[in-house]
Amino acid sequence: MPSPGTTSATLLLNATYEPLCVVSSRRAIVLVLAQKAEPVDSAADVVHAETVSLPVPVVVRLTRFVRVPYPASVPLSRRAVFTRDGQTCVYCGGSATSIDHVVPRSRGGTHTWDNVVAACRRCNHTKADRSLAEMGWALPHPPRTPSGAAWRLLGTRSVDPRWRDWLGMPESVSA
Repeated sequence: MPSPGTTSATLLLNATYEPLCVVSSRRAIVLVLAQKAEPVDSAADVVHAETVSLPVPVVVRLTRFVRVPYPASVPLSRRAVFTRDGQTCVYCGGSATSIDHVVPRSRGGTHTWDNVVAACRRCNHTKADRSLAEMGWALPHPPRTPSGAAWRLLGTRSVDPRWRDWLGMPESVSA
């Protein structure tokens, strides 16, 4: 059975300290041992081998610069919509259990970030295929595509508090 230290996640930084991706701690340890990366921040856990003991890295930096093209946008998924809207219904503020198209697809609405919101089952059923104007409802804020390094790298994954400095995130915000 693998140790808990090697099953956690590690933030991988480029040589310029730019966040690249999230890798398993096991992969990060291999990169450090191969001298392809150096630890920037480590956890209290230590991994022991026959001749070496290494603190489990939480953040590692590559020793050589890697050029990586990024996707232009965050992929749209049900889980990502729930995360963006804080797991709450945009219409009533209750617990969200489904997604709703602001402009119904039956009326030409698209399945894009600016037309999809989280909704509770009751509001979604009540609204059905009608527009917000027909219902007399209004959105508290228009839905939009999430942006920033945290969304691009993490998506809906939870953020380790020790990564916040590298992702440029304040303490109170999550991805």
